[in-house]
Amino acid sequence: MERSAALLLVLALVNISCCCLDPPAAYGFTGAVCRLTYPAAVVLNEKTTEVIQAAFQHAKYPSVEGQRSIGFGTVKYGFHNLEIHNLSIGKSEFELKENEGIGISISNVSAVFKGTINYGYGSWLLDLKQSVDFEVESQIDLVINPNLYCGKGKVAADTSDCYLTFHKLKLLLQGDREPGWLKRMFTDIVTFTVKLVVKSQICKEINNVANILADFIQEQAEQFLSDGDIGVDISVTSSPIIKSNYIESYHKGLVIYNNTKSDLSTSVFNPSQLTENRMLYFWISDGFLEPLMSAAHHDGRFNRNISGTELTDVTVVVNASYAEKKLILKATPELTALMDEQGLNLFDIINPEVLPQDGYVIVQLDFGFPQHLLVEFLKRTLN
Repeated sequence: MERSAALLLVLALVNISCCCLDPPAAYGFTGAVCRLTYPAAVVLNEKTTEVIQAAFQHAKYPSVEGQRSIGFGTVKYGFHNLEIHNLSIGKSEFELKENEGIGISISNVSAVFKGTINYGYGSWLLDLKQSVDFEVESQIDLVINPNLYCGKGKVAADTSDCYLTFHKLKLLLQGDREPGWLKRMFTDIVTFTVKLVVKSQICKEINNVANILADFIQEQAEQFLSDGDIGVDISVTSSPIIKSNYIESYHKGLVIYNNTKSDLSTSVFNPSQLTENRMLYFWISDGFLEPLMSAAHHDGRFNRNISGTELTDVTVVVNASYAEKKLILKATPELTALMDEQGLNLFDIINPEVLPQDGYVIVQLDFGFPQHLLVEFLKRTLN
């Protein structure tokens, strides 16, 4: 009986470690929390159009073939080499839909799709084959309702709820401003096919880009927290929650050092511990922070060699008050250099504060748009 109970306990722990839980159940296994408030989402939305533009440009449009019976014959056609040109995007608007997802509206997407039509008309009287280049001028509005979920230990995005509305779709066949009857027949075929192909591929590529972006952000966070032999596991413990004023994600927060991973047995996290006054919050459990500091200590990160000549000029003055448990970060040159090595200098961080509490620490700050991350992400996406 004892063995059976132990086996069930082990299986339960394995299940908890590899699967995502409902947020309340995940709180006890959460070492780090990230809360992104509405003002932060406004800043990030400023560059949504560039991400959508990358999806349009990176999408691959397949060749399409078909046929249609007309009169006493059959028209066979094929669309090849469809490419996008002269792409411009108007503006992006978003909404945080509580307990549902994110609503994103992209308006005034203007693009020209170019390609080649191979067609032929066959009957007992006539056999005609021809190839002609075409252009389709388009004006599109795009609506996406991403759903964030827990996928393979990371925040993943499902953007299958994706709609394109075509306000303009004008076909131009090469050399023919007034095409003949056979080419005019292709107007409906081409416009319908372009609509179908573009919608399918754009929505597919947006889903792909959204997940690349989610992976990219988590990888950047792991790289920032890791250095040398010290690594971290910030896999998610639950699907993110979305409220009308913020998005919140929950992470394990385990430290990996000398092939050993720390254990987070208890966590005191509760959503009420965070507010919505700043743009970005990080809640860090002592169970995550202490192993991280211990690993840094054992790795010699806190050692400082001082020469004899320096000792005569050393004066140490420490004034500490924990009445309000609030620390305004004022980095020394040495600390600044260390953080710059991790890439912190690339972020426009505004008025960061560290608030030590009983069993956890809160870091809260405002920020400007991290343009370097967008550039790096677009390089990765478009290559």
